Amino acid sequence: MTQEPRTPESSKDADAENVSAESSELHDEDEIIEETIENGKRVRRRGIYLLPNLFTLSALFSGFFSIIAAMNGNFSGAAIAIFVAMVLDGLDGRVARMTNTQSAFGAEFDSLADMVSFGVAPALVAFSWILQDVGKIGWIAAFIFVSGAALRLARFNVQIGSTDKKWFVGLPSPSAAALVAGCVWTLHKFDADALGFKLFIAFVVAAAGVLMVSNVRYHSFKEVDFKGPVPFVVLLAIVLAFVVISLEPSLMLLILFGCYVVSGPLFALMRKMR
Repeated sequence: MTQEPRTPESSKDADAENVSAESSELHDEDEIIEETIENGKRVRRRGIYLLPNLFTLSALFSGFFSIIAAMNGNFSGAAIAIFVAMVLDGLDGRVARMTNTQSAFGAEFDSLADMVSFGVAPALVAFSWILQDVGKIGWIAAFIFVSGAALRLARFNVQIGSTDKKWFVGLPSPSAAALVAGCVWTLHKFDADALGFKLFIAFVVAAAGVLMVSNVRYHSFKEVDFKGPVPFVVLLAIVLAFVVISLEPSLMLLILFGCYVVSGPLFALMRKMR
């Protein structure tokens, strides 16, 4: 059976179809965000999940706003913005799990947002407030905090699934940021000019950075079952906690996160003594 010869018109139509297919394929490739392996199959996602990444973007905005507020001398607003970023950061992962919208893109975006909100922002807020008054000691303490946050987040990402969920290895970066933000929010009102006070704040910032990359274990509270029934007294205790915090939010939050930061080294020392 002989093959019909290709006419110039058919050749042009075939070439046009090939070009169209290639351009469509290139367009599809440009739209692909990530490739993952799910249930042994290769999955190519062409977009991002909006809801969890919207919370992450809001947390990133809060961290950025904190930096701008500190540059303008609004230290209360800067500290509050860091606490708002903490709340939003706690919601994005839970929303992703509840709606089954976890993705590698979301995890990477969350880490980058955390670096800004809980690494760069607290260090710059503390530096703008008081650390710049002690020269090199101030910016070195701020850099220790930033580098500690970066190393803590990188280590956390590679240890996912290989550590006990009941514990964090090293101080979590949101808690370290809350300690610094609590200090700024509570103490900036006093306008203390004593050199010893400024050096103490530099020590606190640097110590928080070192604790983030340490092997000290901190309780994660991930084993708490929020879906199961609890005694009525637990709900009453939560209400009382909100009342106490509302009386003096800055001081109460500083005490709360200060106790959490100290709890890691304290329990580590108690374990060694035993």
